[in-house]
Amino acid sequence: MSSVNTVAEVRSMDWNLILASAHHLAVFTLVMLFAAEFTLLRTGLSGARIGQLARIDAAYGGVAGLVIVIGILRVIFGGVDPMYYLGNHAFWGKMGAFAIMGLLTIQPTIAIRRWVKAGEGVLEFAPPAGEIAASRRFIHLQAGVLLLIPIFAAAMARGYGS
Repeated sequence: MSSVNTVAEVRSMDWNLILASAHHLAVFTLVMLFAAEFTLLRTGLSGARIGQLARIDAAYGGVAGLVIVIGILRVIFGGVDPMYYLGNHAFWGKMGAFAIMGLLTIQPTIAIRRWVKAGEGVLEFAPPAGEIAASRRFIHLQAGVLLLIPIFAAAMARGYGS
């Protein structure tokens, strides 16, 4: 067996490396934004911090979309047969966990947008403590679900679930 790779094989490996790297960077960015939102969304939130939280929340949604797009490209054009992913229970567990995280972010996002609107022109507007607490519960639930994603990813990478 020859150790020389064809040009097509090298290009395929390069494309797979680019997609894998982009996917990992997007996921790490998503986790960083989640951590920032987790940190800012607490009792005492007011004034300019609400706008900062809204920008972080918008970036979080945008990066989540990027993770999805790159992930789809990785399934279709990556170095692994797409049927490996589509027939893998760990893959679908990871996708399910990601979807649940998306659903759990709806309430905090709506609340943050409402607070931005309510605080327009009010220098030290502060959302009601009960609303902050309700949104934090959703963020805490997201954190719990987030823990499942790397577990499913590690299982999938080791051949479990197929």
